[in-house]
Order: sequence, then structure tokens, then C-alpha cells
Amino acid sequence: MTHPERPLRADARRNRERLLEAALKAFSTEATADVTLERVARDAGVGIGTLYRHFPTREALIEEVYRTELARLCDAVPRLLAQLPPVGALRAWMDGYIDYMAAKHGLAEALRTVIAAGGQPFAHSRDLLVGAISRLLEAGAADGLRTDVAPLDVLVALSGISLAAGEPARRDQAGRLLDLLVDGLRARP
Repeated sequence: MTHPERPLRADARRNRERLLEAALKAFSTEATADVTLERVARDAGVGIGTLYRHFPTREALIEEVYRTELARLCDAVPRLLAQLPPVGALRAWMDGYIDYMAAKHGLAEALRTVIAAGGQPFAHSRDLLVGAISRLLEAGAADGLRTDVAPLDVLVALSGISLAAGEPARRDQAGRLLDLLVDGLRARP
């Protein structure tokens, strides 16, 4: 018999969030083999037992770090659209995408260990990203964006920008390339 997942208590939710932040930082900046779960727990300010209650395996922790970052990016769309004009929301979201890809790049080695263990961290990534871009493009149509652009094409362009200029030292160039992409998305008379 399965039981519905109960919501976490506030302190448990905070611990989980701190664990995910500590793991993101560690796995994004160091070789996967050098990152111990004990250190992740210590950096999060919790005990190792707390880590294992939330994430029974190393792979479960890595996969959840990735999924959390993806959700954070995609869940930002409604907030951005409420705070900014649609084209501004799209541009701000694109900045977030570059940050997401930089974190994902740092997690690449760790994600390979998840995949080798049979995990599928990327199973729904493309659909979620295309959905987020679709919402932004639809909102932007009333703000002067083209309506003949496939969201997947925008995702591919963003991925290319990320690969070419996604490193922190090249962030200014990434910004200029994102500006060019947004300009190319504007409808022409």
C-alpha cells in the first residue's frame, strides 16, 4: 500500500533546501569523486542522518539538485511575466537559463554518475524548457515578438549561446548574444 507523500515540516524543508544548495555548490565546483556526502551535510549545517533521510543515495541527491535547478528556472516564468513587460521577462529568463546551464555544466560529471546508475535526470527537461519558452513567446506576441518562431529553436539557440559564452568570464559576451537573439525575435514590418 502506498501512502501519499506528506508535506515536509518547515524545519525539514529548510534542511532539504540547505542540503540542495550545499550539494549544488560542491558538485558544480569540484570533481564528483572529491565531494563527500559528509561534507555536503556539514556545509548545509545538518547531520549525515538528515541528508540520508532526504536523499537515500548520492545519485538521488545529485538528481534532485539538477531537477530543483530546472524547476527554479521554469517556475520563474509567471513571476517574471508579472513583474516585467513580456520582452523583458523573456530576456531576464534567458539570463537565468545561462546561469542554469553553467550550473548544469558544473554538474555534468556528477550527472554522468546518475545516468551510469540507471537514473534519467534529463527525462522531462526539454519538455519543461520548451513549455517555459512557449509561455514567454506567447506573452511576447502582444509585445512585438514574432509568432512564427518555434520554442525549440529558441532553446537550441540558447544552448548554443551557453556553449559558446556560458562561462562566468564570458558573461558579458553571453549578454550581448542574448540581446541579439531577442532582437531577432522581434517582428519586423
